[in-house]
Formats: sequence, structure tokens, C-alpha cells
Amino acid sequence: MRDSKSLEKLILGNRAWLRPWEATNPGAPNSFDVRSQLRGLIRQLDDESGMPFVIEVQGVVQGQLNVANILYGSVSSAVIGYWVSPEVAGRGVAPTSVALVTDYLMNQVGLHRVEIDVRPENTASLRVIEKLGFRYEGIKQRYIHINGDWRDHYIFALTA
Repeated sequence: MRDSKSLEKLILGNRAWLRPWEATNPGAPNSFDVRSQLRGLIRQLDDESGMPFVIEVQGVVQGQLNVANILYGSVSSAVIGYWVSPEVAGRGVAPTSVALVTDYLMNQVGLHRVEIDVRPENTASLRVIEKLGFRYEGIKQRYIHINGDWRDHYIFALTA
């Protein structure tokens, strides 16, 4: 990823902003290694199970959007996760980014379904999903380990 240094700097500079929403490893010591996370994203890109994107605003990296769990064939789906820096939060950057990538996944990659999983208390992401017309499908209880505990997530999806 050509923007890995800029993304690393943004992540490290926004640790407090991201901590309540970031997945953590329940069996690992409480440490954070952004470079190993970036290497993992590149591995997903190489094996075609994921697509990492940076979100730029006026040429400056201001967030990240990851497409993960890409499945082809009879399932043809993927899951999107995203975040933006506090400097651009609330300015329409996240909905625009999610819309562009969703359009790309459905119209260029040929996927049938895009899913976004959101913690119930993440009101900013819930607004993003509402703006884009993603359909509520249910709840995954204790789904992802985040900030020291297993957290519930609402499931939203859009289908072609």
C-alpha cells in the first residue's frame, strides 16, 4: 500500500478516537501493532479475500475502509468496515466512501451482497448506514472482541 506510512501516522495519532471501536485479540497482551495490521491487509489483498482502501480528503489520508470476507460464486458477498478521523467526521466523508466502494463491489467486482456490522452504540455509523439505505437484518450477539470485551453488532446489508 503506497499510503501505508500516512495511514500508520493517522492511526497512531488517533488511538483514543479509535480504541472504543477497534477489534482486539482476547488472547494477546494489550498491545497495538499497526504494522502487523497493515501486513494483514496486504495478505488479504494478495489472496483476494479483502481490499484495503485509504480515505483521502483533498489529498490527505483521513481514514480507512476495508473490504473483508470476500466470497465469490453462489455467495458473492463481502463485509465493509470503515473509520474516519475526527477532523472529517460528520462531513459526509464516510457515507461517500462507503457508497463508492459498495458501488464498485456490486458493479465492477460483481458481488451480490455487501454487509456492514455496527455496534448498537455507534450512532455515527448508524447514521451512515441509514443515509445509504442498508437494510437491518438482526444482531450478532457477542460478535467481535473490542476494547477488552465481546460486543454485540447490528447486521445491515445491501443487495444488488
